[in-house]
Amino acid sequence: MSHAPAFIPLSLCVLTVSDTRGPGDDSSGNYLADALRAEGHRLHGRALLPDDKYRLRAQVSAWIADDGVDGILVTGGTGFTGRDSTPEALSPLLDKAMPGFGEIFRALSFEEIGTSSLQSRAFAGLANATFVFCLPGSTSACRTAWERIIRAQLDARTRPCNLAALRPRLEE
Repeated sequence: MSHAPAFIPLSLCVLTVSDTRGPGDDSSGNYLADALRAEGHRLHGRALLPDDKYRLRAQVSAWIADDGVDGILVTGGTGFTGRDSTPEALSPLLDKAMPGFGEIFRALSFEEIGTSSLQSRAFAGLANATFVFCLPGSTSACRTAWERIIRAQLDARTRPCNLAALRPRLEE
């Protein structure tokens, strides 16, 4: 008889990228922080920064260098406006891209918002054995990403496979 794997709480960080939101109205960051804690994960760190690629890189670099961080959820800065710089800031930090995340996210978003989903530059990858998920800034987009993709992949009980179970092997 095989035993079901146990839940493994991960230590996650949330970064909101916005020139217009402050701590009092960060609904996307609040949603992600609340959602990850509700699943049993730990909120290791949280930040809110303007769309400045060097400040974004500095914050995410500090978190990926911290052995206590398993993953980072970034919301905002993935659109096409002149200030949106999350992909340009954080893609160079990735050791491995996770193209399936963006593909699945846009497919799910298409069901919800139609062709407007083509404006999303959501992406994910692995940096120093740390999962990095970069999401649009809207709370509904964060909800779609968390509830329909990320939550299951950060749960070691998800079958047939999940990212959480890969953690011990990421630095092989």
